[in-house]
Amino acid sequence: MTSPLVTILGAFFVDLACRTERMPAWGETLHGRHFAMGPGGKGSNQAVAAARQGASVELITRLGQDHFAAMAREVFSEEGIGRRHVGEDPDQPTGTATIIVDDERGENAILIVPGACDRLTPADIDAATDTIAGSAVFVSQLELPAETCFHAIAVAAGNGVPVVLNPAPARSIPRDILAMVDYLTPNETETEALVGHAVNNLEDAQRAARTLRDWGVANVLITLGGEGVYVCGDAYEGRIAAFSAGPLRDTTGAGDAFNGGFVAALAAGAPLEAAARTGCAVAGLSVTRQGTAPSMPSRAETRALLETAS
Repeated sequence: MTSPLVTILGAFFVDLACRTERMPAWGETLHGRHFAMGPGGKGSNQAVAAARQGASVELITRLGQDHFAAMAREVFSEEGIGRRHVGEDPDQPTGTATIIVDDERGENAILIVPGACDRLTPADIDAATDTIAGSAVFVSQLELPAETCFHAIAVAAGNGVPVVLNPAPARSIPRDILAMVDYLTPNETETEALVGHAVNNLEDAQRAARTLRDWGVANVLITLGGEGVYVCGDAYEGRIAAFSAGPLRDTTGAGDAFNGGFVAALAAGAPLEAAARTGCAVAGLSVTRQGTAPSMPSRAETRALLETAS
């Protein structure tokens, strides 16, 4: 039986990850402990996470014509991610993300160069309208040009498709676009950029979520790192705790893991609370492993963790 379709608009980047005992200061050179290269980009990471949870996934993105593009196509093929709307740009490189991971703290800093992804246009979205309209869920982040992301949200909403927006990296979003979003999934930093006040505790998250709902967002899910996620919607309101699945190794990609697990569960018909719990379980497993896309767990692993914690 065919799984419900999740269409994701987003970037594929090659992650160039350096691990170090601490973050270097400006102007300082340190010896790193480890280097790894692998697939990344928020859209691609979320696509991998959703596919491993059993969703049928189509990715809308653009690659260069280089060795990194070949890596992307190999990943999409291995994970069963649809490539009907994966374009190529002969004049731009495939995107990259340079990641510095602080081994002692398990935290990271990331610099992205979008490359070919930066040339995705509203016309590319129009070419994918039939796919978007046939989806159980449509997902976007904000790594691509804002005009393209916002146009895609309007196309999905206009076709009655539930919209999930992961507003990362943080940027301002027009109120009319927010009003088209069914599920908004910012972290604390992205929430602050949207509402103008810090999110340092649960009360701050509650206040921010209610503001965003007043602006038209149907459901707000503020991810809180090790504290889980605060969910605010008509069907459920409350904090869902994070899952502990083993020693913390790497938080890179944890937000993408949450989003991928969440949208896969939504597409399969899970109610809001259960979908958010699935997202937390996928994220909890991912942070016990190194890397972004490679760290995403299988559906069987996620189900086992959910059953153990219930």
